[in-house]
Amino acid sequence: MRNFVSGAVAAIAMGTAVVSAQAADLGALKAPPPPPPVVDTYQPFQVRLKVGGVIPTEGTATIYDRGTGTYLGNQTVLQAVGYSWGAGSVFNGASTSISSSIIPMIDLAYYLNKNWAIEAICCVSPHHVQGIGSIAGSSVIKTWVFPPSLMLQYHFTNFGAFQPYLGVGVNFTAYWGTRAGNQPFPFFLPNFPAIGSINNAYAATITPSWGVVGQIGFDYMFNEHWGVNIDAKYIMMEPNAHVWATNTGTPFGPLSVPLNLAVKINPVVISGGLTYRFGGGVVPPVLASF
Repeated sequence: MRNFVSGAVAAIAMGTAVVSAQAADLGALKAPPPPPPVVDTYQPFQVRLKVGGVIPTEGTATIYDRGTGTYLGNQTVLQAVGYSWGAGSVFNGASTSISSSIIPMIDLAYYLNKNWAIEAICCVSPHHVQGIGSIAGSSVIKTWVFPPSLMLQYHFTNFGAFQPYLGVGVNFTAYWGTRAGNQPFPFFLPNFPAIGSINNAYAATITPSWGVVGQIGFDYMFNEHWGVNIDAKYIMMEPNAHVWATNTGTPFGPLSVPLNLAVKINPVVISGGLTYRFGGGVVPPVLASF
């Protein structure tokens, strides 16, 4: 009996020692390292080369008798011949149309993340302002329009290769090479129907303008770098213009007729072309820990 008890005690002691040794070995094992960080490899820089059509949605102008030219008695020329009520009033029946234009375009964008981007848009387009109504047949202004715009965009990225976006921004438009049409045209005088006359715009200026821009479009990406783009923008563009004209062929001699024009261009710009994105895939450095 004594030998049985002694053997049992020895077996328990050995089992305890084995368990203690295994526990010590488990404690010596290190925890597995954390998984590597997920790196978003979107391309933050973008260039688009496109062809676009600049289409004025209005192109009309409200034309005013400036009242700083020739007077016939105590009346401006337009007032005397029956086209206005005097200085500062509307040139009755006169308005304009503005030509459309097809141009090359470039867009540059920086993505703040996969969805939000800031885009700068640039182009230069030629336009011709022509008279309609009571000044039909006149060439009023020719100019180059430079309308850089800065946009904030949201890109939807949950449709795979098809990536639509919306944008809103601000536009500043400058007008280069502005000149009058300098094209004489017959001008009917309501108060003197028997007298023929000729009008001619010989000088013109346009003041720069600011406006809001709305944008909608999409990219279809072939891979993470290359894709195609279709885009449409509406630009609020309503400058003021000043035109100096002369009226000749009447018994009154050459007459000076200065005009102010409140022009509404407000174009839609529809464009398409190539998209190229680059600059992504840079993994931030990781400091080793000891």
